[in-house]
Amino acid sequence: MTKIRVTKEFNFEIAHALWNYDGPCANIHGHSYRMFVTVIGEPINDGENPKNGMVIDFGDLKKIIKQEIIIPLDHAIILNKKAQESLKSLNNQMFKKQHFVDYQPTCENMVIDFVKKIQDRIPDHLKLHSLKLHETATSFAEWYAEDNQ
Repeated sequence: MTKIRVTKEFNFEIAHALWNYDGPCANIHGHSYRMFVTVIGEPINDGENPKNGMVIDFGDLKKIIKQEIIIPLDHAIILNKKAQESLKSLNNQMFKKQHFVDYQPTCENMVIDFVKKIQDRIPDHLKLHSLKLHETATSFAEWYAEDNQ
C-alpha cells in the first residue's frame, strides 16, 4: 500500500512573555499562530468503512487539535511557571485564560509540547509526520518525526 501524508492548517491567537529574556519578548505580547499538522498513513481500503479512501478524516484531526490545543490556548496567555508570582500583581480580570507551563514558552518549546499532545491522541495506525508552527508570517519552528527517532 502507498503511504500518504495528510496536512491540516489551524489558526489561533496566543499571548506570551519570555521569562528572564534579554529582549523585547520579555514583555507580554501576542501572535497570530498558524500551525500545520501532517500525519502519514495508508488510506483505508474498506468499502464498508465510512472513512474509506481516507488516511484520516480531516474533521477527526480537527477535533483532536481543537481539544488539545485550540480550546485551552486560543486567546490565552502562556507563561513559564516562574512568572506566576509576577502575574499576581496584574488585574486577573484581564487574564482569565492563563496557562502556566514548565518551559520557556518559545515557538520551539510550544512545538515540542504540541507534538506530545497530538501523538497521544492520533489513531495507532497513523504516525505524526511533522508539525510546523508559524509565530509570525516569516518566523516558524518545525518538528519532523524522522529527526526524532
